Amino acid sequence: MAKRVLVKFSGEALAGDDGYGIDTTILKYIASEIKELVNNGIEVAIVVGGGNIIRGVSAAKDGIIKRTSGDYMGMLATVINGVAIQEALESIGVESRLQSAIDMHQIGESFIVRRAIRHLEKGRVVVFAAGTGNPYFTTDTAATLRASEIGAELLIKATKVDGVYDRDPNRYDDAKKLNEISYDKALGEHIKVMDDTAIALAKENKLPIVVCNMFEKSNLLSIINGDYSLCSIVK
Repeated sequence: MAKRVLVKFSGEALAGDDGYGIDTTILKYIASEIKELVNNGIEVAIVVGGGNIIRGVSAAKDGIIKRTSGDYMGMLATVINGVAIQEALESIGVESRLQSAIDMHQIGESFIVRRAIRHLEKGRVVVFAAGTGNPYFTTDTAATLRASEIGAELLIKATKVDGVYDRDPNRYDDAKKLNEISYDKALGEHIKVMDDTAIALAKENKLPIVVCNMFEKSNLLSIINGDYSLCSIVK
């Protein structure tokens, strides 16, 4: 059983069916799933994307907004989502801290790895926002980086699908689920688990990546307890 984990949520997952903004029903559900982990003595960190508000690549696609500025806009979107997750956790009695890679003292703490670890040791959930603080890096890479820095034993990518497939299961009826994948296979065949930088960093730090359906109730706890039947694992 892993004692310290990092859970990566996509921004789109917070948006619900309309694909934009924040659905508070989903926020409440996420908070309850995280509380279940905390109640079982697991130290939990979270990274969240910002795609439900804006993506840097999309913002910069027509050249009016520079890519670096677009990426910073995306980082700010992750801060909005991070504040929302923190509020949802606190609303059900889960003590949490928001740490931002971009200094925003009125909103949250600056990212300091030793302080983050201390919060985790005290049973607080730590929400890491603003990605890595640098343009050209995804929140997948930020999740792998933060997981490595805090010494997490497992990185869980919580999505809307139950794992990784050899092709898009929404487009191909014969798509096959890949229950276990090596880092090298994921990199060599460009299997869309996370971006290549994130996977390479996970490989270097021997950090297993689990991809699962966040809407499968208590799935996060099952995974941490070693049940990988409803997910895919890269290791």
